[in-house]
Amino acid sequence: MSRLAEAFDGWIRSTFVAINTELEDLYFARPDPSQVIGVGDDLKARLRDEGHAHVVALLAEGNTGEGFDSAFNVLGNVGLYMGALRRHELTNPDREEKSPFVEASSLALHVGASVGMAPRFATAHLATHNLAVDGIRKSFTSLADEFLFIDENTRGILCIQRAADALSRIVPLGVSSPLAESLLRDAAAALEDLVAVNERLFARLDVGRFFYCVRPYYKPYRVGRQVWRGANAGDFSGINEVDLLLGVCRANDPYYAQLLMDKMLFMLPGDQARLRDCMMRRSLLDELLAAMAEHRDSGWFRANAAAFLDVCAVFARSAVQHHDQLVARFIDQPAASLPEERLEGITASGPPLAVLLRSLEVLRDYRCAAPRQDLPTRHADFAALRHAVERG
Repeated sequence: MSRLAEAFDGWIRSTFVAINTELEDLYFARPDPSQVIGVGDDLKARLRDEGHAHVVALLAEGNTGEGFDSAFNVLGNVGLYMGALRRHELTNPDREEKSPFVEASSLALHVGASVGMAPRFATAHLATHNLAVDGIRKSFTSLADEFLFIDENTRGILCIQRAADALSRIVPLGVSSPLAESLLRDAAAALEDLVAVNERLFARLDVGRFFYCVRPYYKPYRVGRQVWRGANAGDFSGINEVDLLLGVCRANDPYYAQLLMDKMLFMLPGDQARLRDCMMRRSLLDELLAAMAEHRDSGWFRANAAAFLDVCAVFARSAVQHHDQLVARFIDQPAASLPEERLEGITASGPPLAVLLRSLEVLRDYRCAAPRQDLPTRHADFAALRHAVERG
C-alpha cells in the first residue's frame, strides 16, 4: 500500500472504530435505539471530517499502481467509511438524488471500476479477505456482538466454500466415479460444520445488539447518483456453486438467474469467474437422473446417489436453519416492534422487509426442493431419485 493508503487503513482500524462504538453505546442507551438523528452530533462530525481528509488525499494521489490487493483494501475502507456515514444518517438515499460525499463517491467509483467490483464495501472485506493485524480484524465497532457475527459468518462461508470445492472436483471425475462418493461425504461434512457454526452463532448473538448496532451498517447508500444495496452474507460464489452443482437451483431459471446477475459485482473477480464456469456445468442431480433408468441397480449408482441425497438433506437443513432462526429471530421479530415509519430502508438489500422475506422464502424452498406449485423446484426429481435408491 502507498503511505496514504496505510494512513487511511490505520484510521479505519482505530479512530473510526472507536467513534462508531461510542455512538452505538449512546444509541443503545436510549429508550428507542433506532432513533439516531440528533444524537452524538459532535462525534459524527469528527468521523465525517477525519475520514474526508483521508479520502481527499487518496483521490488526489490517484492510481498508485500498487496492485489488486492494495486497491481492494482502499475500496473496502472507503466503503466502510460511507457505510458508517449512512448508518449515522449523515446521508440517506431516500432524501437525496446524489451522494453529498462527492470525493468519497469518486474514489469508490474509480477503485471499484479498476478492480471489477461494486463501488462499496463487500462481504469479502469483512470476511474472507479481512486481514487481521495483531489478532484484530477490521470492523465497524469493537462491540463483542459484531466480532461474533463477523467471525462466525466467515467460518460459515469457509464451510460452504469447502463443500463447493468438494462438489466441483466431481465434475472432471464423473458422477459414476468411485471417488465421487468420498467427495460427496466431504461436502456433507462441510455442511454439517456449517450447521454447527450457525447454531453457535444463533445461541450467542444478542438480538438487540445485532438488530440495532450491527445490521444498520449494511444498509444501502448512494455512490454518486446510484444506490448500491448493502453487502450480503451470500455475496460469494460458494453458496451458488453448491446450488448449481447439486441442481437445486438452475441458471436458466429467470428468478435465480436474476439473483446471480444482481450479486455478481459484489463478489471478488475470482469468485465471479468460478460462478460463470459453474453456470455452464450440468448438475449432479441431472447426471444421476440421466443414468437412473440404465444404472439404477448398479453398485456405483446406489452408493453415489445415496451420498448425493445425504448432501442435499444437510444443505436443506442449513437453509431452513438460516431462514427460521437468523432471518426470523434477528430481523423479522425485532422489526415488528418498530413503528411503520422506521421500517423504511431497514433491509440491507434495499426492498421493503416483506418483499425481502418472500424472496428469502423462495431461496429456502428451492434449496429444500419443497413441493410448490408456483415455483419450479426439483421436488419431483428428488422424489424419483430417492425412490430409485430406496428400491435398489
